[in-house]
Amino acid sequence: MNVSVQLYTVRDLLAKDFAGTVKQVAQIGYKAVEMAGYGNLKSAAEAKKALDDAGLKVSGSHASIDLLEKDLDKVLDENQTLGNTNVVCPWIPENRRKDADGWKRVAQSLNRVGRAVHERGMTFAYHNHSFEFQPFDGKKGYDILWENTEPHLVKAEVDVYWVKHGGEDPVERINKLGERVLLLHLKDMAAGPDKKFAEVATGILDFKAILAAADKVGAQWGCVEQDNCYGAPPLDAIKVSLENLKKLGVS
Repeated sequence: MNVSVQLYTVRDLLAKDFAGTVKQVAQIGYKAVEMAGYGNLKSAAEAKKALDDAGLKVSGSHASIDLLEKDLDKVLDENQTLGNTNVVCPWIPENRRKDADGWKRVAQSLNRVGRAVHERGMTFAYHNHSFEFQPFDGKKGYDILWENTEPHLVKAEVDVYWVKHGGEDPVERINKLGERVLLLHLKDMAAGPDKKFAEVATGILDFKAILAAADKVGAQWGCVEQDNCYGAPPLDAIKVSLENLKKLGVS
């Protein structure tokens, strides 16, 4: 499994200087990034030039379900410009996931998006938080989603922190999803009741087991992300995570 970094982690720096920030990301040792907007740049073409200048490729890109449903051709055109083949839906609004029927309707929509993405020669995935693990009539929203989507059209980007936050073992969930796991978000959970985000292999998650499970199911990319660095420099945080992953045999 290859390693990239989700640029959401350094979003405040990107808003001021996308090109300079991605060069710093590359200097840390990352060879790829996952996109979440273009910072202070205005287009995919500008972002592509900045990434090329930094020697970085794109492992995936997040696009809201609103954009995916209303302007999918634009999303796919931009990803083609970026040289990216993995398109990810990162979030479902609360009003669309209040019951089992809501999850089924979301699944139908993701199937439609996935089919269109597939027809363009790309792969589509869904990224979880922890709200997916709320049960409805004895069945979790996450399971309703997978039961009602086509395996070849909708893959999984498993966020191991949020799986743990939702009350599950990330290794068990990766094993359950099997070959549907296309991507992982790698972030740790600090010990304590606050469940703070932490650099990889500095918290309570068993990353040795997580990485072994990811390899077993054939995941393409492990993407480092830290939603909140709590005042610490985010570039330092992603550096620690990469160094720890290398110690675990991933580069």
